[in-house]
This record gives sequence, C-alpha cells and structure tokens, in this order.
Amino acid sequence: MDEALRVGVVGAGPWAHRVHGPGLYAHPGTRLATVWARRPDAAKSFAEPYEAAVADGFEELLDTVDAVAFAVPPAVQAELAPQAARAGKHLVLEKPLAADPAGAREIVQAVDDNGVAALLMLTRRFAPEVQAWLSGVRELGGWQGGTGRWLAGGLLAGDYAGSEWRQQQEGALIDAGPHAIDLLDVALGEIEQVHYAHRSRDDLWQLVFGHAGGATSTLTLSLRMPVQPSVVDFAVYGEHGHAPLAGRRTAARDCYARMLDDLLTMIREERSEHPCDVHRGLHLQQILADAQQAI
Repeated sequence: MDEALRVGVVGAGPWAHRVHGPGLYAHPGTRLATVWARRPDAAKSFAEPYEAAVADGFEELLDTVDAVAFAVPPAVQAELAPQAARAGKHLVLEKPLAADPAGAREIVQAVDDNGVAALLMLTRRFAPEVQAWLSGVRELGGWQGGTGRWLAGGLLAGDYAGSEWRQQQEGALIDAGPHAIDLLDVALGEIEQVHYAHRSRDDLWQLVFGHAGGATSTLTLSLRMPVQPSVVDFAVYGEHGHAPLAGRRTAARDCYARMLDDLLTMIREERSEHPCDVHRGLHLQQILADAQQAI
C-alpha cells in the first residue's frame, strides 16, 4: 500500500475521542477520513480536530473509506459491521463483537465471505508485556489453574456513567469480561465450560471456567468498585509454580497503534487469520452467553 489507509469512524463517544481519533491520526499508515454518528453535532465535534469529513449517513461513509473502525454499542456494531464487510471494507471492531452469538456469527460470515481483514480491539492482547507473558506460560505448559481480577469504578462516574448499554446490561461482564476471559483462555487453553457464575446486585461477578486439558480458572469482575487505582491482575499456577502477569501496563493508544500495524500487515499480505480476528470474537461471545445463562 503506497498511500495511507482511509479509515472511517462510526461513533463519536468517549472511546472514539480517547483512542480511535488520536490513534488513526498519529499512525503513518492510516488517515482518519470520515466520521459518522447518529448525533450529527457529536460527529462534527469529533471530526474537526482531524480535518475529517462528516458523513450524513452510514452508506455515505462507506463510499469514502477503505476501512471502518467502530466505536458503538455491540448491538449497533452487529447491525452495521456486516454491511461494511459486504461493501469490501476492512474492519476494526470493538468488544464484544455483538449483543449475542447470533449477531457475532453474522459478522463472521460477512467477513469470511468477502475476504476483508478484521480485528477485534482486545486492547491488552496487543501490549508487549502481555504478549511476552502469554508466550512464556504457553511455552512452559503444565498449568493447573489460574485467577483473574478486574475491579474498577468505571460505571460509577466519568465517561461511562451515562453509557446506556453498559448500565442496563451486565456491565462488568460485557465490558471488561471479554478482555479478562480472553487472557485466561489463551493462557490456560480454550474455555469449554462455565462451571459457575454469580452476579451480585451491585454487578460483582464471580466466575469459574473449565479449560481444555483440565485446568480451571476463577475470574472476579466489577466496574462499580470504588478502588483507586483499579485492580487488574492475572496469574496461572501449576507444576512450574506461580506465574503472575506483572510489570508495566502499556497505554491503550500504544496498543491501538500495534493493532493498526497488524491490520495493515493483514491487508498487505491478503490474509484474514489473526489471534484477535472475528472468530476469536465469536468464541468469546459464546462464553459470555454461557455465563449469562449460568446465572
């Protein structure tokens, strides 16, 4: 690709402002070309600093870009992403992939049928310290179990206090859950069963997973916990002792830049498989559904 990839952003909320806009603008291989949101004033406010065009509709955005980055609720992404894929546009997708497995399968089908590159923004998977930890634990093997904790107050105040889909749905499970479940799944082997799931009235989740090969793991999630700083930690244990995920935490914008690097490589090499592709998103979507069913 001799020219920068023209990317359109759908949505103009906090994550678009914080990560998508700066990330696409700063990356040498991409250009934030067009913005569309269901609130025209929000789209204009988001687009102006980057001199991006504002589309009057989703179809108009598709006519002006090579790829689409979504910053919208899961149900909206499930509605629009297949249209973008069928139009031949590459995709940057938020997690979870959709509101349910049926919606996720429709996105996967559209991506597979049209041969576009598509990545799920599992932010921490693109962090070098996480990649090094996962590589190490998978190489050693022999792990019998693991633990994860993701405790934060993101739904109590700030940008996401007014996020309707997070507040009305199972907030911590749907928002932080895909990140946390993904890490345990990669570290210990594919999650095959949700043995136990409990959600308290204040959205504190306790989950127990069964992994391929016999390992088990536990996960505690809450986005309504007034802890400062947030508690986000993971560890596995077994015949090699205890291996925590420790060290620095790469900023989301830096992870986003690494994700764009991978997307551009996929486009250039005309390949669709990636550890964070839509098939990964469908697998995580099914685990979320199993956890919801378990309660």
